Amino acid sequence: MIKMLITLKRRVGMSFQEFKDYRRDVHAPLLFSIPEAQYIRRFVVSYPIPAPGFPEPSYDAVVEAWFDSLDDLQALYLSENFRTKVDPDHPNFLDVAKAERIITEETIVVG
Repeated sequence: MIKMLITLKRRVGMSFQEFKDYRRDVHAPLLFSIPEAQYIRRFVVSYPIPAPGFPEPSYDAVVEAWFDSLDDLQALYLSENFRTKVDPDHPNFLDVAKAERIITEETIVVG
């Protein structure tokens, strides 16, 4: 199983709640409307919460997108539908320059 982790920072001028609402109500339906979304096996968005004693993160969310293979991940993210329909929406709610991605293969240590 392949997992892509993406850190997200909301665009300047957008409140945290506006960011969450837009990502959930506009962007997610757009992503899942394209046929290539069928390659996603699991999709999780995590938002930070106040945690006394820990520093405030420099991002507003972390996305985990799981795929059966690297080929499946590429079939989604390199598709014409993603490039022309989904990707152009990112600047509407993200500071695109601050997004970071890492493609991983998990090693379970506990659990």
